[in-house]
Amino acid sequence: MSSSEKLGIRVCAYREKMGMTVEELASNAGVDPTLLGAIETGEVYPSINVMVKIARALGQRLGTFMDDQFIRDPLVVLSADRKEETASHKGGAAGHYHYFSLGKGKTDRHMEPFFIDIDPCEEKTLSSHEGEEFIIVVSGEVELIYGNETHLLKEGDSVYYNSVVPHYIGANGGKASIYAVIFVPF
Repeated sequence: MSSSEKLGIRVCAYREKMGMTVEELASNAGVDPTLLGAIETGEVYPSINVMVKIARALGQRLGTFMDDQFIRDPLVVLSADRKEETASHKGGAAGHYHYFSLGKGKTDRHMEPFFIDIDPCEEKTLSSHEGEEFIIVVSGEVELIYGNETHLLKEGDSVYYNSVVPHYIGANGGKASIYAVIFVPF
């Protein structure tokens, strides 16, 4: 079973447990019902922004939908062992991000750490959600649009911001890689 299918089954199970229809959850989360349906069937692995909205609407933390197993502390993720959790988005989710979860299995976590490879993309869709984000550029050049400001970040640069402000992170020129830590209050 793929990561998309597992995630979809979990979202559907929590939605049904709460007695909501797809349309009700989509409305509460502020996402398109067609996209939510595609997520539940495993056709689409959503962006983090979309998953944060769905998790909040279901009263769960983001990791609830991403974890397959419990791992006791300390959680060590060797770079050679990390696995991509998603492929490039399709079906209405914006961007070309490849996520590698660095916190998967730590069930009591309050942050969501990721290593993310970013492919160039001309579409620059801003998103927002509760919480904060901290990003360190590992390679390439990254464009950050934050509200009305634009910043170009190079290898070794970092940014920490309130993610309720509409924002966009994308590769500038060629491929880029970042470490990102997302905190969403519960």
